[in-house]
Amino acid sequence: MDLPTVSGHRTAHRRADLALAPGETLLAGGTWLFSEPQPEVGGLVDLTTLGWPDWEELPGVLRLGATCTVARVVAAPWGAASGLARACADSLLMSFKVQHVATVGGNLCLALPAGAMVSLAAALDASALIWTPDGGERRQSVVDFVTGAGTTTLAPGEVLRAVDVPTAALSRPTAFRRIALTPRGRAAAVVVGSGRRVFVTAATTRPVVLDLDDLEAGLAAVDCWYDDLHGPADWRAHVTGVLAREVREELGS
Repeated sequence: MDLPTVSGHRTAHRRADLALAPGETLLAGGTWLFSEPQPEVGGLVDLTTLGWPDWEELPGVLRLGATCTVARVVAAPWGAASGLARACADSLLMSFKVQHVATVGGNLCLALPAGAMVSLAAALDASALIWTPDGGERRQSVVDFVTGAGTTTLAPGEVLRAVDVPTAALSRPTAFRRIALTPRGRAAAVVVGSGRRVFVTAATTRPVVLDLDDLEAGLAAVDCWYDDLHGPADWRAHVTGVLAREVREELGS
């Protein structure tokens, strides 16, 4: 889609370039940005020119750069978690063209309930590395970073720099379940078992973490079921329970 209100475009090459003028917004893959009118946007600041690595293997951490595309995420060194990475990447049913453009950072910051990278990052205890406008940084678990459908804890001037996945999480046993109203529809519920916990996304407005050993009580306490054209809240609650019990059985509980 054309963005007729945009009159400026600049590329970022250093951190100082990320200070936005009124009307400017950050651009990475742009798959959502260019998908619908953005009348409030007058300028674009391209993050992809910063040269952030797609991923880095750091001590105890697999770091995914915020500008890493979903397609490149799947190619990262996930080890035993490679199947989970692929399953989550495919869960939103974005086309292969979109997967080659959409980015980790864009997916997380957009905070769609069915966000593919939200599911993956939450299930692997990932944390968001956030640059603050004063030149500092802060870290926050992805589970807490996404606060609702389309909302995050990002404050004005903050930029998501990377997502850090603990290496220890990559070797945990995992199980994945997904359901949608139609065979090729957007995910209405994604349930991932990882270690002794169950992570629910798509069916809820924000990621929900349940204890595998107290699953029924956890399901009963969920208070953020999502309701939209991809599934009503009561149905999502029911099918999530079914999928979560399947995950529990697969993980041997």
